[in-house]
Amino acid sequence: MDQIDGAVGGSVMGKELYFQLDTSKMEVGQQSRTAADIKMLIYIGLAVVLTGVGKSAFIGKSHSGGKDNLVLQYVVNNSLREHPVLTKLRLRTLEDPWNRMMVAAEQAQFMANLIRLINATKAIEVGMYTGYNALSMALAMPENGQVVACEIEDTYVEIAKPFFKEAGVENMINVQHQTALKTLDELIAAGEVGTYDFVFIDADKSNYDRYYEKSLELIRNGGIIAIDNVLWSGKVVNPAPNDTTSQTLDALNKKIYQDQRVELSMLTVGDGLTIAIKR
Repeated sequence: MDQIDGAVGGSVMGKELYFQLDTSKMEVGQQSRTAADIKMLIYIGLAVVLTGVGKSAFIGKSHSGGKDNLVLQYVVNNSLREHPVLTKLRLRTLEDPWNRMMVAAEQAQFMANLIRLINATKAIEVGMYTGYNALSMALAMPENGQVVACEIEDTYVEIAKPFFKEAGVENMINVQHQTALKTLDELIAAGEVGTYDFVFIDADKSNYDRYYEKSLELIRNGGIIAIDNVLWSGKVVNPAPNDTTSQTLDALNKKIYQDQRVELSMLTVGDGLTIAIKR
């Protein structure tokens, strides 16, 4: 810890940090204790930044938490190739008070490119919301592609359908207006185990583990399960005792990390995205 012209600070993990202090009226002992207190604050502050506690250690979504982030906006401005109907649906969704639930455009495009990469023709979306990502997936598939989109809210289904029709893919998106668990069970019972190429999970977090297990049944070897919100604004790092959602997501993240049935990557895209490839 150094003291330079009333400034107290030093180097912490290679970063020079100094605080300006008025030490002229302090005794030597007080100055020393103040310097020690500030050094502790520096370490705590760096720990918060590095671990994501208090504030997310990642950028977030371009339409919500990351909308003022210049780097993320640069990424969007120099990589997002959005279908005109997707743009219309995104702007309509932004009128909804719960628009933060929408998949970020840059994340949807990433998943659409995964669909192209594996030549997917059958996909499931667990939690459609207003349909932005379901539409993005359908547009990435050939004409014989099929997206099973699970959504229980009437309002969101009614918002989505006109955009599906305008994009010419209404016959490719099968909206299941019931609980996702019921839909997944019906698909399994109908003999569709191992026939799907891609599943995106983005619904109620309390059922994430069940969605994951049923998706593993329905997905083919080499197919992809994409799981949204796995970082939960950073709250999965040492979840609070009363935060059951963060605890549930943390438990699933740890489970998938140990799961030898899949290959795995966890990305800091949006609110955290896990990509699990079935072996």
